[in-house]
Amino acid sequence: MPASDLRGELDAFLRAHNESLIGFRRDLHAHPELGFVEHRTTERIAARLAAAGLVPTPLPRGTGLICDIGSGDGPTVALRADIDALPLPDEKDVSYRSTVPGVCHACGHDVHTSIVLGTGLFLAGQAAAGLLPGRVRLIFQPAEEVMPGGALKVLEAGGISGVDRIFGLHCDPRVEVGKLGLRVGPITGACDKVSVRVAGPGGHTARPHLTADLVFALAKIVTELPAALSRRVDPRSSLSLVWGRVQAGSVANAIPDDGVAEGTIRCLDEQAWHEAPDLFKSLLDSVAIAYGVEAEMNYIRGVPPTINEADSVRMLRDSAHRVLGEESTVPTPQSLGGEDFGWYLESVAGAYARLGVRTPGDTRQIDIHQGTFDVDERCIGIGVRILAATALTALWEGATGSAERPDAQPVTA
Repeated sequence: MPASDLRGELDAFLRAHNESLIGFRRDLHAHPELGFVEHRTTERIAARLAAAGLVPTPLPRGTGLICDIGSGDGPTVALRADIDALPLPDEKDVSYRSTVPGVCHACGHDVHTSIVLGTGLFLAGQAAAGLLPGRVRLIFQPAEEVMPGGALKVLEAGGISGVDRIFGLHCDPRVEVGKLGLRVGPITGACDKVSVRVAGPGGHTARPHLTADLVFALAKIVTELPAALSRRVDPRSSLSLVWGRVQAGSVANAIPDDGVAEGTIRCLDEQAWHEAPDLFKSLLDSVAIAYGVEAEMNYIRGVPPTINEADSVRMLRDSAHRVLGEESTVPTPQSLGGEDFGWYLESVAGAYARLGVRTPGDTRQIDIHQGTFDVDERCIGIGVRILAATALTALWEGATGSAERPDAQPVTA
């Protein structure tokens, strides 16, 4: 499809729908729902899709849904949005402030949902006009914020069965609206939780040699394991262990018989992520034995690293350039934050990108997962343009080997 044709069609669509998409986002923002209880959100999405003549299919658990656009002939491209909110109070003074105490869309999932909805509505028009050489699957996924992530429920339901490529966007308040942050390879890290419980006989602090000095042993575990990991794994994997809670004892003159440490393990390399539990257990045992305590590990798998496939990143880049211009894409750094989009990329090629949501000139330091987080709502139209163009590019390339419609006419001055 020539760039000018697609730009014009997207411009016309957004002139008609941009205001309603912003209104949809504000409605979701005012009525946020936590992971796996997104019933109202799911109903609102389904109603909008059904009104456009589409047939949404709820996921078995009752929240989240899948909706196919176009025929089963040709390739299938999936677009994913996460729909859940965070257990944080909304601290903004806006008309669409959260009406649910202690819950707010502080990560932009309301924006992601509105963008994929708008993209689906546009692509439904393309399908009706016979311009979709395959199928687009919209995935409105629950519980991205609930480890190990609602993506696993989508996979269990066959949500990416037959999918050839998948794409997703995430709000980035560090990037100006109108820009798209891209990166080949790891863009987010694996994230697991680990809990270590240490046990010993306990005793008097005057006679540590007659018992096991549990607090000292726990301190060694807390300090030596992160250091040992950094020497046992290729540093390029960025494998790191950071403790968030350490607790033992209740009085100053008694060695306790029980203690606990909890933290997170993050990395950017898939192989290192798969090997981490066994390595962690061996290091833990070696320290515990040295100090005469027993250590029990509870290792909770979170999410794998999100590793972008190069050709999919190229499709995002070329599509953004087509509909927004050559200056619309920027490099984005790796993050060790967890993102369950990585589960999809373990099974199918795809890419995840950072969508600029910061108003140019805004110098405030606002980040995601803060109650003050908000976006420049022009990002919704930008996101629709990018995902629509990317889906069409991926479909046409998969069907014909070219990103342009075979029947398209050349553009003349």
